[in-house]
Amino acid sequence: MKQKLILTFLCLAAVFSAAQAQGRKALRINEVMVVNENNVVDDYGRHSAWIELFNSAYAPLEISKVYLTNDRSNPTKYPIPLGDVNTKIPKRQHIIFWADNRPNDGTFHTNFVLIPGQENYIAIYDADGKTLIDEVTIPADLAPNTTYARSVDGEGQWQVRDGLESDAYITPSSNNIIKSHNSKVEMFKEQDENGLGLTIIAMAIVFSALLVLSLCFLLISKIGAYVQRRNKMMSAPLAAAAAAAKGEDVHDSGEEIAAIVMALHEHLDKHDHESTILTLNKVRKVYSPWNSKIYNMRQLPQLKGQRH
Repeated sequence: MKQKLILTFLCLAAVFSAAQAQGRKALRINEVMVVNENNVVDDYGRHSAWIELFNSAYAPLEISKVYLTNDRSNPTKYPIPLGDVNTKIPKRQHIIFWADNRPNDGTFHTNFVLIPGQENYIAIYDADGKTLIDEVTIPADLAPNTTYARSVDGEGQWQVRDGLESDAYITPSSNNIIKSHNSKVEMFKEQDENGLGLTIIAMAIVFSALLVLSLCFLLISKIGAYVQRRNKMMSAPLAAAAAAAKGEDVHDSGEEIAAIVMALHEHLDKHDHESTILTLNKVRKVYSPWNSKIYNMRQLPQLKGQRH
C-alpha cells in the first residue's frame, strides 16, 4: 500500500513539473531598450536599460527559477529569485527587468548591463539551465530612447520603435499593439442587437449544466446501489460459512420465509389454527362519553374498613 502511495505521489509530482515546464515555454522576450535617457524609470527613479518579458499563455505563469542572461557561454547568469509574489505573471501580461547590474536592489534588477553601440544577446533559459526558452540579438545601431520590439505581443517580426508613429509606440509593461476596439464584441453587437441570442446561449449553458449534474447524480446512485448489492451477495456466503463453522443455525431471512408462506398459502388455500387474519366491523351503536351516566355520578372516597 505504501509503495502504491509513493508511486502515485511521484507520478503526480512528475506531471506537475512537466506542466510547469510546459507553461514556462510560453515566456517571451517582448521589448528591449538599451539606452534609456528619458523614458520610463525604475522603482528608484533611475533611467536604466530594461527588458520586457511577456506571458503568451492564457494562464498565470510563475517565472521564478528561470534564468536571464546576456552571455551565450553562461546561460545561468541571472537566476530569477524565489519567494517574490510579483514573479507570477498573469495571463497575457508583461513584466520588466532592469539591466543595471544592481541585483541587490530587488528581484527585477539583473546582475548584467546592456552595452550601447554593440550587439546585445539576451536569452531566457528554463530552470534546468539548459533548455532555451527564447532569445534575441539587439542590433548595435539601436538609437537612444528607442526599443527593439515584437510587432505583436509574444510573436511576429522584430522591429525598431521610436514612439513617433501610431504603430511604433514604446510600450513598457503594455501591449505592443494598442487596441481601441474589440472586433469580436462589435461583430456580436451587429448580429445580435437586442441580446436575444446571448440570452438563449446563457440559458442553454445553464440548463445543460443542470442536465449533466442530474445525470451524474443518477449514475452515482445506480453505481452505489450496484456496489451495495454486490457486497451483500458476496458477504452472505461468508456469513453463512462463519455461522456454520461456529455451530450456529443458519436461518433464512424474513423475506424468504414470507415468500415460502405465501407459496404454501396459494398452493393449499388454507390457514393454520392461529389465523393472523383480523376482521374489523363497524360498531352500529352510537356511543359517546358525553351521554354516559357514569360521568354524571359523583365518586365518593371509601373509608378504611367500610363495607358495601
